[in-house]
Amino acid sequence: MSQKKKKVEDVELKKDATKKAEEEVKEEVSSEETAAETAAETEVVDEAESKEETKEGEKDPKDAKIEELNDRLIRNMAEFDNFRKRSEKEKSQMFEVGAKSIVEKILPVIDNFERGLGAITDEEREGAFVQGIEQIYKQLVTSLEEVGVTPIEAVGKEFNPEFHNAVMHGEDEEFGENIISDEFQKGYMYKDSVVRHSMVKVMN
Repeated sequence: MSQKKKKVEDVELKKDATKKAEEEVKEEVSSEETAAETAAETEVVDEAESKEETKEGEKDPKDAKIEELNDRLIRNMAEFDNFRKRSEKEKSQMFEVGAKSIVEKILPVIDNFERGLGAITDEEREGAFVQGIEQIYKQLVTSLEEVGVTPIEAVGKEFNPEFHNAVMHGEDEEFGENIISDEFQKGYMYKDSVVRHSMVKVMN
C-alpha cells in the first residue's frame, strides 16, 4: 500500500470517528433535555396535586406558619400596649402620691398665713408690711390652685364623710339637719382626691 493511500484512509477514519462522537454528544444532550422536561412536568404535576390537596382541606405549611407568626406578633403587640398603659398609670399614681405629700407639708403654712391675717386689725391692714404679706398669701394660694389644689366647701353644705370630719355636733333651728355650721380647719383636695378633710361642726 502506498503512503498516499494510507494517509487518505487515516483521514477518513478520523472523519468517521469525529462524526460518531458528534452523534453520541447529540444523543446525550437530547437525553438530558428529555430528562429535564420530564422532571419539569413531574414538578408541575406534583404542585398541582399539592394545590388540589390544599383545596380539599389541608393547610399549606407556609400559610400555617404565616398565620402562627402573625398571631404571635399580634399577641406581642397587645402585651406591649398593656405594659405601656400600666407603666403610665403607675407613673401617674406615683407622681400623684408625691404631689399630695408635698401639698400636705404646705397646708400648715397656709393655715398660719390665714390665722395671722385674721388677727390683724383694720388699721394694721393699711400698712405696707401687712399688704405685702397678703400678696404673698394670695400668690401662694393661686400657685396651689394652678397645680390642682382647691379648698373643700364646708359651711352651709350638707355633711359628707368623704370630705368632712365632724368634730362637734349642735342643734339650731336656723340650720337644716346634717348641715355644717362651722369650719375649724379648712380641708383641701388635690385634683380628685382628698388631701385633708375639713374639720367641722354639724347640726343635727
